[in-house]
Amino acid sequence: MNIIYFGTPQIAADVLKMLVDGGVNVLAVVTKPDKPRGRSGKLACSPVKEFALKFLPNIPLYQPEKASTPTFEGEMKKYGADLFVVFAYGEIMKQPLLDIPKEGAINLHASLLPKYRGAAPIQYALLDGAKETGVTVIEMVLKMDAGAILAQEKIPLHPEMNHAALEEALKDLGGETLLRVIKNYAYHKEHKVPQNPDEATYVQKITPQMAEIDWSQSANTIHNQVRAFSPLPGAWTTVEVQGVSKRLKIFYVLPTQERPTYFFFN
Repeated sequence: MNIIYFGTPQIAADVLKMLVDGGVNVLAVVTKPDKPRGRSGKLACSPVKEFALKFLPNIPLYQPEKASTPTFEGEMKKYGADLFVVFAYGEIMKQPLLDIPKEGAINLHASLLPKYRGAAPIQYALLDGAKETGVTVIEMVLKMDAGAILAQEKIPLHPEMNHAALEEALKDLGGETLLRVIKNYAYHKEHKVPQNPDEATYVQKITPQMAEIDWSQSANTIHNQVRAFSPLPGAWTTVEVQGVSKRLKIFYVLPTQERPTYFFFN
């Protein structure tokens, strides 16, 4: 099975490594363009680009501003790929692009679809205090995260697990599941299961404001919020230190039955 891989963040780079180590033939890699980061505004490349340049130097690397354009679609057609494999790429693909590979396009999503369709399923599972979560490999269709399920695997969500720990667990589970689907694609395609649209939930992109703690919320709500944003960007509150307002990031809390309150510093 010859694939073209689309992905951008570190978790997508880690999964790409698992596919390469598992013997998948990658014809090309597609990631988002370099972006300015930090106070200096210096351009920085995505983790997927870093991995491709270091470990796949002979494989073509693409960074289109938009993937769903006639020019880029024409470039992708040259490869005759069997499959597009997409994980956390960062763009909704249009139908002409999805129609290029012989066997279509598949997507790895870090939730138990149809729950948590959208951009930040890991954080929202933690924010909701879900008891379990997992990964789903789906056929890609024009509607976001709505394609038929090719494979799905669950894991329990421990109440002390934070975003970093959950992402690590889902990375391993997702890579293993995706590799299995690619290597046995005919079987999984034959046994695919449509999603139930009545059970679908949708999540939005995470904003910095969502990490600010509202101390009027319950202890469990705040606990889940801290888990969802630990270690990055870090749940936060403001405190007075010698008459100066300071932002305090909180990475771990232990819920109690008592009403939450502010911290005060002398």
